Amino acid sequence: MATQREKILRAACELLVKGGLDGLSMRKLATQLGVTAPALYRHYESKEMVLVAVVGEAFKVFAQYLYRAVEGRTPIERFRLTGRFYLAFALEHPQYYALLHVAHEIMGHHALPHEATDHASAVGQFMVDRVREGMECGMLKPGPPETVARTIWAHSHGLVSIYHRGLFRIDEAEFRRLFLESSWRLMEGLAEPEFAEAMGENVRASLEAGEGVQEADARSEKAPVEARS
Repeated sequence: MATQREKILRAACELLVKGGLDGLSMRKLATQLGVTAPALYRHYESKEMVLVAVVGEAFKVFAQYLYRAVEGRTPIERFRLTGRFYLAFALEHPQYYALLHVAHEIMGHHALPHEATDHASAVGQFMVDRVREGMECGMLKPGPPETVARTIWAHSHGLVSIYHRGLFRIDEAEFRRLFLESSWRLMEGLAEPEFAEAMGENVRASLEAGEGVQEADARSEKAPVEARS
C-alpha cells in the first residue's frame, strides 16, 4: 500500500505533467488528494519542497529500475535487461517517465535538485557502459559508445512517447510487441551480423507465439551466441 508521501508525490507529478509549474499548488494538490491544505503542510512546508521531492523521486525510481540490469551474468544479458527495465519503468510509471523529460523545462536545468541531476548523470553513464561492454564482447559493432547509447535511447524514448500520447492506437500488449520488433530492426544496424541474426530469429519466434519483450529475452538467453561472454 502506498504511503501518504508516495500519494502526494504521484499526485504532484500528475499536476506537473498536465499543467506545468502553474498547474501545481498546495491548494490544487490538496484537492487532488481529497485532503485539506494544512494536512499537506505536515509533510511539506511549501510547493517548492514538493517540486524538488517529486522530481528527485522520479529520477530515483528510474535509476532503481535500470540498475537491476546488473543482475545479468554477461554483457549481453545486462544489455538486454537494461532495455527490459527501461520499458518496464516507462509503462509502470508513465507520469514519472513523462516528468523526467519535462523537468528541466518546468524548473530550469540549474534549479533541478542535486539528487535528480546526480541520478540523471549516473543513468546516462550506466547506459553508455552497457553499450561499451557490448562492443568489447563482440555483440555491437565498434564505434563511439556515447553516440550509440544516445541513438538507442532516442529510439526507445520516441516509441514510448508516441505510445503514451495514444497515437499508435494499440493496447499495451501490442505496443510491447512493436517495441520488440522495432528494437530488433535498430539492432540490425548496430549489432554484429551474428548477434543480429540470432536476435531476429528469437524475435520472429516470439512474435509468432504472441510473446513480448520478456519472453524474447528468455529465448535469447538460451540461444548459443558466439559473442556471449
